[in-house]
Amino acid sequence: MSMTSLNSSADTPSADPLLLYGQRFNSRLLLGTSRYPSPHILEAALRLAQPAMLTASLRRQNISDPDTPNRFWELLRTLGTPVLPNTAGCHSVQEVITTAQMAREVFETPWIKLELIGDDYTLQPDTLNLVQAASQLIKEGFKVMPYCTEDLVLCQRLVDAGCQAIMPWAAPIGTGKGPINAYALRTLRERLSVPMIVDAGLGLPSHACQVMEWGFDGVLLNTAVALAQDPVAMAGAFAAATQAGRTAFLSGAMPEQQAAQPSTPVLGTPFWHQLGADT
Repeated sequence: MSMTSLNSSADTPSADPLLLYGQRFNSRLLLGTSRYPSPHILEAALRLAQPAMLTASLRRQNISDPDTPNRFWELLRTLGTPVLPNTAGCHSVQEVITTAQMAREVFETPWIKLELIGDDYTLQPDTLNLVQAASQLIKEGFKVMPYCTEDLVLCQRLVDAGCQAIMPWAAPIGTGKGPINAYALRTLRERLSVPMIVDAGLGLPSHACQVMEWGFDGVLLNTAVALAQDPVAMAGAFAAATQAGRTAFLSGAMPEQQAAQPSTPVLGTPFWHQLGADT
């Protein structure tokens, strides 16, 4: 399944598409494909949410024996949703490059979600080597989507290296804490003009809605849906919240006020005030 041979995840063109590396996607929600209770629930959740892309790790593919059927890969083919392979679990630049090259062959796509882990406890990206890894992948023709922190300087360096989109975290992977550094994320959105997808740490649909209201271009999540008591319903909730946040951003929120303001405008003095003054 080639990314370039697929359109967006919905049949009807969107008036407000997500643009990544020049390709249009109708949805602004990206979903992971791991930790679901069963393939059936995964399929139902994806069909309801209609995400723009699905992330998948090369480690879930059976590449050692091409004659053995891989049900997970066949499911992804059936859904027809573009796949964004990732380099999850890589701890060195060379490991990233090797994994990305193998993923390009297996998934038949130049797209790659760049994950280079620097700390096993927090799963924080290796900010010192991430730019080097991105630069090498871009030189090899990959469309790189780097998973990174909300650090402004790091993100700017990734853009300078040629990344046309970046994926800052809201909180450490799998924590569900939501955006823990709102100031940094909002500053990042104000300073950089490339598409930005908030990746990791979202736990509630309200978290997705919030970052979309700030102007982020999309969200990527996995655990919040996969480990919900009802993953299918939660997938639908995240899809709706993501779109609601985007619509709110485009609509332009009212400015915050420091004091109460009457919601119903009045002209002059109420008549009972006037009566009280005359008696």
